[in-house]
Amino acid sequence: MQLGITLKMGGAAPAIDMETVLEAERLGFSQVWTGESYSTDAVSPVAWVLARTTRIKAGTGIMQIPGRTPACAAMTAMTLQALSGGRFLCGVGVSGPQVVEGWHGVPFGKPMTRTKEYIAIIRQILAREKPLVFHGEEYHIPYEGPGATGLGKPLRSIIHGDPSLPFYVASITPAGLRTAGECANGVLPIFYSPEQPKVVTEPLLDGMRKAGREPTLKGFDIAPYVRTRMGDDVQACRDAIRPELALYIGGMGARAKNFYNDVARKLGYEGAAKTIQDLYLDGKKDQAAAAVPDKLVDEISLVGPAARIRDRLQAWKEAAKTHDIGTMVLTGASKEAMRVVAEAVL
Repeated sequence: MQLGITLKMGGAAPAIDMETVLEAERLGFSQVWTGESYSTDAVSPVAWVLARTTRIKAGTGIMQIPGRTPACAAMTAMTLQALSGGRFLCGVGVSGPQVVEGWHGVPFGKPMTRTKEYIAIIRQILAREKPLVFHGEEYHIPYEGPGATGLGKPLRSIIHGDPSLPFYVASITPAGLRTAGECANGVLPIFYSPEQPKVVTEPLLDGMRKAGREPTLKGFDIAPYVRTRMGDDVQACRDAIRPELALYIGGMGARAKNFYNDVARKLGYEGAAKTIQDLYLDGKKDQAAAAVPDKLVDEISLVGPAARIRDRLQAWKEAAKTHDIGTMVLTGASKEAMRVVAEAVL
């Protein structure tokens, strides 16, 4: 099992903690991931990290598909690959309807179709076998629709991309996971239980079969985000994680369409998921956080003293033996916690 970390870029004055990144590289971590919602973008921090490191790979977790044309994403990927010596990981995702329509101002449309076409177009650009021509449900290149000048022509990338560039998809829904199995090389689940891997692995394998790929997880990187808080007080560590879980389960989406809430239900926390959402959407955020069960926090996170974390890592290491996990991506981990996990895993 490989290890990764996420970079937190938030607040009014975002900054990158390069000391943590360099410590991760020193410890043998293989990946660092940055994200975007409607604040900082994912690409600029990746470029910054790649410029200041030598071995660790950096990925976009994720570039929002509605925010960039496929060709723009391909140019970004080729540039970062060339400048970093092949250390860029291309993570993409559709985000949710609130962000897609409320921030980017485009229709949510058919997100799974869009994802497959997006990756297919980028792969075609990287392969550079012929000028780019693509006509699907969501994308038409060259564009020939309303308002077209008629002057568009198929073009081939001037620089030579790397067709082996790995693609990751941020997926948590069954449909999204099936799509990842169809067209990606890895997946970034935001919630993951090593005791219940089939919530993620079964849809992935279904997607692989649908696409005619060999239905095996070997070589496919399941890289879940694992919230990590180390300290002597287990309850205080849990409490540090609850507000974020409450935000996703309760407030990240509408009452009738919240993908994260659906995952909590699939993991067996249906009653708690409903309570958390009701409280959060009623503006009772503290009560929503308090309603996040201890068991859920423990199941999908690493919390407590070093010895407790080492013990809990055994379940994750067992999942890695069957390729149910390829990379454990720590989020919120201190340098001390990173060292404990690295010593236990690497």
